[in-house]
Amino acid sequence: MARRVSLLLRLPKSLPTKTQNLRSLSVCTVSDQDQQHRHEQVRKLRILLQQGRTDAAARFIKSLILPTSPFSSPSDLYDLFSLSAPSITPAFSDMLLTACTDSKMPKQAVELYALMRKSDLRPSLAALNQLLECLVGSKMFEETLELFSQIFESGKGIKPDKFTYGKAVQAAVKLGDLKRAGEILESMKTMRLVPNVFIFNVLIGGLCKERRMRDAEKVFDEMLERKGVPTLVTYNTLIDGYCKVGEVEKAFEVRERMKDQKVEANVVTYNTLLNGLCRGKRMEDAKRVLEEMEARGFAPDGFTYSILFDGHLRCCDDQGVLALFDEIARKGVRINGYTCSILLNGLCKKGKVEEAEEVLKKLLDTGFVPDEVVYNTLVSGYCRQSDIDRAVLVIEKMEARGLRPNCITFNLLIHKFCETKDMDKAEEWVQKMLKKGVSPNLEVYNTLINGYGRICTFDKCFEILEDMESKAIKPNVVSYGSLINCLCKDGRLLEAELQLRDMVGRGVLPNAQIYNMLIDGSSTQGKLKDAFRFFDEMAKNGISPTLVTYNALIHGLCKKGRMIEAEDYVSQITSSGYRPDVITYNSLISGYSDTVNTQKCLELYEAMKNLGITPTLYTYHPLISGCSRDNMVLAEKLLNEMLQMGLRPDRIIYNALIHGYAEHGDIQKALSLHGEMVDQKINVDKMTYNSLILGHFKQGKVSEVKDLVDDMKAKGLTPKADTYNLLVKGHCELKDFSGAYFWYRELVENGYLLNVSTCNELTTGLQKEGRFQEAQIICLEMSAKGIDDLSSNEEAISVTKV
Repeated sequence: MARRVSLLLRLPKSLPTKTQNLRSLSVCTVSDQDQQHRHEQVRKLRILLQQGRTDAAARFIKSLILPTSPFSSPSDLYDLFSLSAPSITPAFSDMLLTACTDSKMPKQAVELYALMRKSDLRPSLAALNQLLECLVGSKMFEETLELFSQIFESGKGIKPDKFTYGKAVQAAVKLGDLKRAGEILESMKTMRLVPNVFIFNVLIGGLCKERRMRDAEKVFDEMLERKGVPTLVTYNTLIDGYCKVGEVEKAFEVRERMKDQKVEANVVTYNTLLNGLCRGKRMEDAKRVLEEMEARGFAPDGFTYSILFDGHLRCCDDQGVLALFDEIARKGVRINGYTCSILLNGLCKKGKVEEAEEVLKKLLDTGFVPDEVVYNTLVSGYCRQSDIDRAVLVIEKMEARGLRPNCITFNLLIHKFCETKDMDKAEEWVQKMLKKGVSPNLEVYNTLINGYGRICTFDKCFEILEDMESKAIKPNVVSYGSLINCLCKDGRLLEAELQLRDMVGRGVLPNAQIYNMLIDGSSTQGKLKDAFRFFDEMAKNGISPTLVTYNALIHGLCKKGRMIEAEDYVSQITSSGYRPDVITYNSLISGYSDTVNTQKCLELYEAMKNLGITPTLYTYHPLISGCSRDNMVLAEKLLNEMLQMGLRPDRIIYNALIHGYAEHGDIQKALSLHGEMVDQKINVDKMTYNSLILGHFKQGKVSEVKDLVDDMKAKGLTPKADTYNLLVKGHCELKDFSGAYFWYRELVENGYLLNVSTCNELTTGLQKEGRFQEAQIICLEMSAKGIDDLSSNEEAISVTKV
């Protein structure tokens, strides 16, 4: 308290008594000597300003806001100076604010500006513009827009200029808020200020980034109407935008316009055009652009070669990649780490890991110094090929060069073992990792959780979560997502929901993917009430549904035959800004196929093709199955369309067609398809044999039926109730009740039941042939199984007694 009193005694009698001006005094804990030093600095500064020595004062202010100064912050200096010399505080505050922005102290500058506003002081527009620039440069975009709004609200005669508007537009664009950027531009026009090229370029850049090329064109046209002169930045931005949306011809039109306007292209222009061409796999055109680039004196840089490598890899032209590499080597061009990573990663993804390693060897001979990223790329490549020995060898080479394997290196191997469900090996590499002094990070733990989850060893997953907690590693949405996904796939929905509640309780916010897993799991199990409960919870938490969300719900509704509701959700997809995809249509077609509405299935099939949605094998499953019931000509037409798309029939398609031909009595076609299945090494199943048995019965070929059953058993496919019922019924329809009774006996011996209608047919036939004892045996056996509603039961028993 004594120190505070002594300070107050030394202050001028006229000092203001506002609370904010006493803020620094109330927390003063420095010594009297320090206080004297602070006041001495303020006195020197006041003298410099009073003498008009502004340059010296500015330099002195900068020294006073350094960490080593006696003032805790610029605001602390402002407080003390405003008490000491209120008359010259406005000029001082402007200089202090400028010093903060010059010294890249944006947070302190914002704090100071807030203090100045409370003191009813307003800095000059120049100082404010400098602050805006500092905030944008520091990526404090929200603060930039807030400051811009405050300038308008000040009512102190501060009129924003083009620079002010430019920084506000730039901040809005950086935040991705293009609507607000447009509003700021419009407000600028109402102030009768003509936007400059910088503002137009920023807005065009934002629109191009969002792939809104038509809107970018409108802004460009407005720029021309307002006599703005496009710069190289303008043209390069448009070229990049067109290339990214695949409109490469438009990009070249802009290039021609540049030539007409005498705007010289630069390396960025050519690289951007090359990128567009390479993405479109137009390597011959890319070659011509490269030649023009070199002819105009621009040497291709590392980024240029990265683009070209990527282009050749997109075209699956491995030889082109290696030829380009050799050409670069001949030219003596030094490849940097980024280009090397692109090259090696591309080769590894194409399965050319050995070639990638050979490329690295050649680079090492030129003096190239690889880093961990380069070696991790090779480790990843070998792991992708399941060649663990070679991956380990790469790690050894890495260590021989003095590089230390990191978490990424070890996680690549651990992930591979988890992928192959070899968790013992995964744990072995965790131990090796620890011995090397590398502690598992969040990604490694997430990999292990996913690995154990895939083999349904959930107790181990929970142990890992506890271990993470003990090591102060906080699980993230991926940790919980892996566990929830595996629980849902295993049908353990209650436990999956408990994990959702646990993650929320621990402050880990679920995202759309988490809810999608729960909704899909519930829908797959037919628990639509739970699926919609999660859907509602998702909306309540402000998480927007994705296309995956809607598809999961539609799939669940279609499985239940609730097709009208499913169609309603298709409408919601469109209203939410998405477009139905092949999964959406596959669910609808499958749903209508289950309700035997083949016409609707075909309408949906045509609709999806008209929308440019490419059908998949799963599209044709319900289509061909449905058509095979009624119209084999249409089923064959669909099969041909499928083949033309390069889709090979699978077992489901073959079974549907074989069953269709069998039902329609064309056993030769059914047998031909069965032969195709065998030739294609597609395993036949009981449905295949059941269909062939049905077809042979329809043609009365009983001996072939016995051969099929024997073949079925030889392939390890033990007949079940459906096959036996088919055999008994088939013989009954041919009035071969002895054959039917033979299969009935085998059915009973294997513990199966004959359905009531077929049983009635068999017992009636046996009675008509006078074989009452066999009929009675069947009736008694069926009665013992709890089936008493046989029409011939009493008659068979009474006749036997007589």
